[in-house]
Amino acid sequence: MFNWKIFLAEFIGTFALVFIGAGAGAANAGLVGVALAHGLTVAAFVYTFGYISGAHLNPAVTFGLALQGSVKWSDAVYYWLVQFVGAISAAGALHWVATQLGGTINAGATVGVLTDSQPIAAMIVEAVLTFFLVNAILHTAVAGKGGSMAGLAIGMTLIAAILVGGPLTGASLNPARTLGPAIYAEPSLTNVYTYVIYLFGPLIGSTLAVLVFSVFKEPSAEAEPAQAEVKAPANPVAKSPVRKAVSKSKK
Repeated sequence: MFNWKIFLAEFIGTFALVFIGAGAGAANAGLVGVALAHGLTVAAFVYTFGYISGAHLNPAVTFGLALQGSVKWSDAVYYWLVQFVGAISAAGALHWVATQLGGTINAGATVGVLTDSQPIAAMIVEAVLTFFLVNAILHTAVAGKGGSMAGLAIGMTLIAAILVGGPLTGASLNPARTLGPAIYAEPSLTNVYTYVIYLFGPLIGSTLAVLVFSVFKEPSAEAEPAQAEVKAPANPVAKSPVRKAVSKSKK
């Protein structure tokens, strides 16, 4: 059943991520400033809207959760739509602000030293960093092992990824984050490597994270029923708002 509140939450969260993250880049906040802008925004919205939509804010994350089975593919299409619309809207708003000040948002684009010179290497970097991000989401939020610290763990993973990958590729890890500013700045949407690096890279990384998560999950899935029959312990993790949101998105 279509739930407009879920998709409104995703729109707002993705808008905020791009407006604040790309805005920090456009304002020349520096590598640390850009990393903190992205990571803290994601962490904040996991706690703010996690119970509503799961706070994906990223098509690659939604893709991974659909592969893993936490989100229906039919719902994933709506997630992608509002995520891209949110990112494009945020970039448009930033572009308008920048033009009022006589500037551009070029510095807010996701580009690095590998983007033009070594696009395949750039794609691999994006895949590896996205693997780390989706891996953190699956183990802390989806599996419920992060409890109330899930949002912080996810945000810190993104901060670390940008600190390492920012100079190399811009550390997008998020096709919507790249597409929005790319309409108003580099990389050009007419360049095929834009999609090779910033679309296929994150999707490959997300897929690998799901495969690895399934390997870790199998043994515990067999052990849990036996433990529940013996002592049926209370599970405070089940009360995690992030985990509830993931379960809710299946409906």
